[in-house]
Amino acid sequence: MKAISLREIKAFFSSLTGYLVITLFLVINGILLWFIEGEYNVLQSGFADLSPFFYLAPWVLIFLIPAVSMKSLSEEIKNGTIELLLTKPLSVWQIVLGKFIGIFTLIFLAIIPTIVYVFILKDLVLEGQQIDYSNIIGSFIGLLFLVSCYVSMGILSSSLTENQIVAFIIGVVLCLFFSLGIDTMASLFGEWFERIGVLYHFRSISKGVIDTRDLIYFASMTILCLGITVFKIKTLRK
Repeated sequence: MKAISLREIKAFFSSLTGYLVITLFLVINGILLWFIEGEYNVLQSGFADLSPFFYLAPWVLIFLIPAVSMKSLSEEIKNGTIELLLTKPLSVWQIVLGKFIGIFTLIFLAIIPTIVYVFILKDLVLEGQQIDYSNIIGSFIGLLFLVSCYVSMGILSSSLTENQIVAFIIGVVLCLFFSLGIDTMASLFGEWFERIGVLYHFRSISKGVIDTRDLIYFASMTILCLGITVFKIKTLRK
């Protein structure tokens, strides 16, 4: 599993993929948060918090993560190298988890530099204002759990087809459905339905209170998607 993860990470940074993903994430968020005037501009919000960033980041990741994960398994299936992987002394779970850890690590590396936003905010805070660090820490933790869900959905999408573009589209649709889709449908089915969506639990953790129900949700969603992926890969042996 470790070898698979390291191979994925090495592949990202031996090409432009890894650098492009990190740059895109930082540039898109940086421009919207600090340079373009509007409701997401931290400097114009009048509040000493990073809520605009934690609102924007999930939407950027909805498209960025499927773009990174779309070839994780689809390329292996198309080139036939998945058959070679299955002959290795590795379980299917180890192969899938290796892919997951590799992609998650890349996105994690893209998020790390955004911690500098906290120090910028600290320098800009007005007299009498206080930064809610518990809220910010909770939001960063929630964002990582959100990433785990999106990565697992992206890998699942990649296992369903050998066409990378199709895998990307399926991944975006899945991430959108469990984010915006569930939130929209909650108005029809009630608040209980909203709890199926990832954004409900992300917002809950972002309040600075770590609820075990939210952790169980994210873990369950991630394991479910990876489990379906494992089942799909196992069918290739037949």
